[in-house]
Amino acid sequence: MALYAKAADILEKVESKQGAVKTLVFESKFQNVKQLFALVSETLKYSSVLQEIIESTKLLKQTKVRMNQAKVLVYDLLIGQGLKCGGPWKVMMMKHRSRLEAALARMKIKQNVSKNKDLLPPSVQQAEGVHLPRYVRVNTLKTTVEDAVDYFKRDGFSYLGEAIRLDDLNLKAKSFVRDMHLSDLLVFAPKTEFHEHFLYKAGHIILQDKASCLPAFLLNPPSNSHVIDACAAPGNKTSHMAAIMKNKGKLFAFDLDAKRLSTMSTLLLRAGVRCHQLANRDFLKVDTGDPEFKDVEYILLDPSCSGSGMVCLGKDTSSPDQERERRRRLANLAAFQLRCLNHALRFPRLQRVVYSTCSVHAEENEKVVAACLQQNPGFRLVHLFPQWQERGLEPLTQCLRASTTKTLTHGFFVALLERHSGPVTTAPQCQEATVIIPEVISVTPSEEAEEKPAVAVPPGAQRDDDDDDDEEEEEEMMEVKTNPFEGQAKTSNGATGTKKKRKRKKKKKTTTAIVE
Repeated sequence: MALYAKAADILEKVESKQGAVKTLVFESKFQNVKQLFALVSETLKYSSVLQEIIESTKLLKQTKVRMNQAKVLVYDLLIGQGLKCGGPWKVMMMKHRSRLEAALARMKIKQNVSKNKDLLPPSVQQAEGVHLPRYVRVNTLKTTVEDAVDYFKRDGFSYLGEAIRLDDLNLKAKSFVRDMHLSDLLVFAPKTEFHEHFLYKAGHIILQDKASCLPAFLLNPPSNSHVIDACAAPGNKTSHMAAIMKNKGKLFAFDLDAKRLSTMSTLLLRAGVRCHQLANRDFLKVDTGDPEFKDVEYILLDPSCSGSGMVCLGKDTSSPDQERERRRRLANLAAFQLRCLNHALRFPRLQRVVYSTCSVHAEENEKVVAACLQQNPGFRLVHLFPQWQERGLEPLTQCLRASTTKTLTHGFFVALLERHSGPVTTAPQCQEATVIIPEVISVTPSEEAEEKPAVAVPPGAQRDDDDDDDEEEEEEMMEVKTNPFEGQAKTSNGATGTKKKRKRKKKKKTTTAIVE
């Protein structure tokens, strides 16, 4: 029973974004870590299948167990190697076994498949063959890249120097390179394990996907600046900004989930971050005129999103009804994201804001940015990283996208907006900044939209029972966030009738400025 109780507890924590699967498993101190990790990650992978079985048999109502408890038990009973417990839980599950098996059989008949793995969503099946490099960000608050390289070399790794092209990131075991774009990022072969490594436990390295490192790097807040991380948990982007700021200045980090903030506090302590001020607050309710934030010039906004860029999700292929529901969720999320972005731009001394998502959908990315630019003509897009291969969709090619194929990362989107009516500061490796005020793009939620934006739940880690293949779960920064701003799904256009007229006059205006 201890195995299933612990597995259900970890699933609860994953859903509330208190940590990545592997991190939570290692921190659980469970006697058989490999067994626990296999159960949790496989249950996550089959999550949608298990939930359909549980709901169709009304198992929760008849057993009074919680959903995550039911999932781990049903997984081992029907798909895994059999229940590994005795006592009342086994008696309970064996009582319902025939009905559960019948529900599984009906699913196979309905989908015309014979194997359990064929029930997995196509995106999960496709993702099982994707193995991204292991990205390790050196925490420059505690060490230097050179010292980290020397340590790994002494630890038996072969250093191949700085990567020059993308193919250099296809590494074999025990070899590593320095990334060609981000100087504090080291790249190792897929599946390279660091959770028990001294440098990880001491906070000298952070396990973070490359695409997830882009927002803080491109925002580039200088030392002694005042910065807001609007949706901060679990905290890796926060620690990255603190490193860029050299722990000097003020870094306000907001999140509405107290448990996530508690986890984040531990992470920041381990990383040696001292310039931060954590606040259990709703960013949308933060008074932009509060004197405490009068000097805020930089904001990183990485709000709740669909998480469709996660390797474990892939591309959606669904029925017409599921597609309508997906579109409704995207509309809710886009409305929420636009409201957050509009709110960020209202801070009086704001100069730059990075908007990022781990989504591949234009509704959450280019369309949100386009709508925001129309409503905030005092801001423009900065052309980011000209050498970056994957760009934002037309016409917003100043933005960045990332993907498993073109950048060897999770799917990601980054846009940098800067005020163009006041002083301009320098972003790293940015060249010409072009302003595009595109045609009006509606991101208003549907009539039946809920008060809280729906958030896609990832089906889980990609891992076989005997292998630590969970790249997407280990990257604490790339988790699909639950909504930190409850009850904020309504769209705010942020403009009066007079302002709308002014925007319509300017909507096709294109301006070019040079960022020094």
